[in-house]
Amino acid sequence: MESTTNNSVPGAPNRISFAKLREPLEVPGLLDVQTESFEWLIGAEDWFQRAVERGDIDPRGGLQEVLEELSPIEDFSGSMSLSFSDPRFDEVKAPVDECKDKDMTYAAPLFVTAEFINNNTGEIKSQTVFMGDFPMMTEKGTFIINGTERVVVSQLVRSPGVYFDENIDKSTEKTLHSVKVIPGRGAWLEFDVDKRDTVGVRIDRKRRQPVTVLLKALGWTNEQIVERFGFSEIMMSTLEKDNTAGTDEALLDIYRKLRPGEPPTKESAQTLLENLFFKEKRYDLARVGRYKVNKKLGLNVGKPITSSTLTEEDVVATIEYLVRLHQGDQTMTAPGGSEVPVEVDDIDHFGNRRLRTVGELIQNQIRVGLSRMERVVRERMTTQDVEAITPQTLINIRPVVAAIKEFFGTSQLSQFMDQNNPLSGLTHKRRLSALGPGGLSRERAGLEVRDVHSSHYGRMCPIETPEGPNIGLIGSLSVYARVNPFGFIETPYRKVVDGVVTDQIDYLTADEEDRHVVAQANSPIDADNRFTEAKILVRRKGGEVEFVTGNEVDYMDVSPRQMVSVATAMIPFLEHDDANRALMGANMQRQAVPLVRSEAPLVGTGMELRAAIDAGDVVVADKAGVIEEVSADYITVMADDGTRHTYRMR
Repeated sequence: MESTTNNSVPGAPNRISFAKLREPLEVPGLLDVQTESFEWLIGAEDWFQRAVERGDIDPRGGLQEVLEELSPIEDFSGSMSLSFSDPRFDEVKAPVDECKDKDMTYAAPLFVTAEFINNNTGEIKSQTVFMGDFPMMTEKGTFIINGTERVVVSQLVRSPGVYFDENIDKSTEKTLHSVKVIPGRGAWLEFDVDKRDTVGVRIDRKRRQPVTVLLKALGWTNEQIVERFGFSEIMMSTLEKDNTAGTDEALLDIYRKLRPGEPPTKESAQTLLENLFFKEKRYDLARVGRYKVNKKLGLNVGKPITSSTLTEEDVVATIEYLVRLHQGDQTMTAPGGSEVPVEVDDIDHFGNRRLRTVGELIQNQIRVGLSRMERVVRERMTTQDVEAITPQTLINIRPVVAAIKEFFGTSQLSQFMDQNNPLSGLTHKRRLSALGPGGLSRERAGLEVRDVHSSHYGRMCPIETPEGPNIGLIGSLSVYARVNPFGFIETPYRKVVDGVVTDQIDYLTADEEDRHVVAQANSPIDADNRFTEAKILVRRKGGEVEFVTGNEVDYMDVSPRQMVSVATAMIPFLEHDDANRALMGANMQRQAVPLVRSEAPLVGTGMELRAAIDAGDVVVADKAGVIEEVSADYITVMADDGTRHTYRMR
């Protein structure tokens, strides 16, 4: 076997590499999952530039988003309003070391511009308002809260969207279908076909009604229902069994189910239904939910995402999809004219599970705090003298500060950082948890959700997970994986064109990968990057493996370590290990006590250097140079460009 010497790092010991494959892609920043998410939250300049390069329309930071959602706060009569904009930070109060020594929180003061408008007189008062000290992320991807270093773990949750399911009825052995429209925030809408072949709807998990009642409540006549759904026998039989006549009766019927015991009126019923699904204050599909609904039902594909509520078109397309699924159709013509495949969804697929990273988790908490503050502002608007009101007198920042404090102090996802060794800290920051608020609980999680899924490939490590009751619920991000703006995990692949492997790298989500044929990283290729074998081992949708010719291949893995996490990638000869033993090895590396005198390992995998640098526990010089002075507290380096740098020891 040919060996090459790797001297890429000045001063590092000579490492002999036995690698057979050239990796076309550098390992990305291992803390990016934390740092990029926090940069999005505060609207940092680096994040903004990346968003513009990516082609995002209207890139807004997380804080900006929340303030725009909240604004304007109006009083009960609509004569006054208060708006917030332009969140910005001052310098942090104290450096990281001082915060650790003095048990302080590493935080920066947050200011926003508040604008009070008196609609009666047209008077506008604008002020800069202090919104509390906001915990900031350190360079190492951690937070210092009351002197202790904490990590916010990313949470794996089911994505908002529309999900079709099938199950077999025990008594009749019929295959029954159902669909759930799950929002980011708001009431669930569920449709199903029962064993009597009628289509029903459940609004906000209340009692089942014929689906035609909902359509009539939305203003449809019997003739319109027949015209749109005449192809379906079950829809026609549902319409026959529906006793409501006209929109008004249907609205009252829905109101009685949702608010039993209250006297229904047409106006209150109309308002209730509108507020439940079609008003942004009460219902939010979120950008990701709108994207998933559009993709599944073939609506407005390729157009920018604008609406975050449900539309009548969504409801009708969902019902048609369900009916066609039940009668065994393979495709459906979408409203835009495109053909959409009709199939049930796998809720454990990584196309249907997304990550709530640190920025989104904090944003949700700020939203809670601001909504509590909104109530206080409304009350003060009615009690204070209109002439004397200024933004500062209306605002009470206590609920916002308390909500942020509560999240960092008590949330299940804000954890005391594992500081056993550099690897344990790095792994902690890359951890993915299905537990926590809005996620699963240990007791309720079944086998399916814990199991390794083919869509985890290159996204979540199949090896590194705890051995106890949390097995499969807590995982680790794969080495090359990254999180896209919707929260879905992407993994890189090399593009293959007509049997030639190119150096073009495409990042694919699990959904996109399903449409392609992917070859392994170690498929033999010649000097011209053509496959040397007549048949190549590839995988298709669902993890199916087969041999195909080179021209049928779309993509190729970038590296054999693409599917595993950092800790697993540090196990030498991993491919010869039993998976159970590799799991124990990956976990036990995090329990190793660091050596008093550091020493390079005799056998490594090439992952050690990147893991050590990105963990941030080692002081790394910014520029190459000559060391001038060394003490127990600091090292002074004269850089090659003539500048002097002093690095403090930690």
